[in-house]
Amino acid sequence: MQTVTSADGTRIGYETVGDGPPLVLLHGSSATRRSWYPLRQQLADDFTLVVPDRRGRGESGDAEAYGLDREVDDLRAIVDALEGDVSVFGHSFGGLVALAAAATDERSIDRLALYEPSLLVGDHRADSLSDRLQERFATDGREAAMKRFYREGAGIPAPERLPIWPDDVQFDLLETVIRETAAVETYDLPATIDRERPTLLLTGERGPSHLRDAVRTLDERLPRSRLVDLEDVGHVGIQTAPDRVAAEIRTFWHEESV
Repeated sequence: MQTVTSADGTRIGYETVGDGPPLVLLHGSSATRRSWYPLRQQLADDFTLVVPDRRGRGESGDAEAYGLDREVDDLRAIVDALEGDVSVFGHSFGGLVALAAAATDERSIDRLALYEPSLLVGDHRADSLSDRLQERFATDGREAAMKRFYREGAGIPAPERLPIWPDDVQFDLLETVIRETAAVETYDLPATIDRERPTLLLTGERGPSHLRDAVRTLDERLPRSRLVDLEDVGHVGIQTAPDRVAAEIRTFWHEESV
């Protein structure tokens, strides 16, 4: 493991694997860097994959205060530690972090790929999932609250049928999931995004409607974006269809470099 120190002094741990231009992989709310293992095997021959644990889990530290801006600082610290043109692939909440970083400082991030970034647009902006998660946690415990997050946040109707449930689910991350869900609810996607470098947007045909709506809205607001809808895939396509996701990544990088 390697580490960087973020702006607030938090230690962020990451590992690297593969050979090629650097590609940072940012995982979602209920995950750790281990969620990328299926995709890592597909991309390690094409990229040097830089795979951090986001703050609050795994090999990374945390701080008492929290905000999306601190997650952005964490990503910038990693990017600054790398050589060459650095690209980022973010999934779910990791996609929101990557978007926020790239939208405010285009120079630090070359190509950008986002798989159903955690954004709320239109009528979905009125949602208060973080409150519902907190209430379920208080009344029924961690497993019930995480099940609600999987259902309402990730669009998985029966989480208990997942092969990872319950032994490989990170129930200890529930408080982190709740605070990140609250950050999603307060984030307002800019009407225009001043980013001229290319962005790949991925969504699954069976992904949650609020995230599919967000991806389409984001596609309209980005100057240079490509939207790919993966047939018969849900929100966790990085794990259930890693070969198809990797193929889209490779195609996008190749076409944008010629």
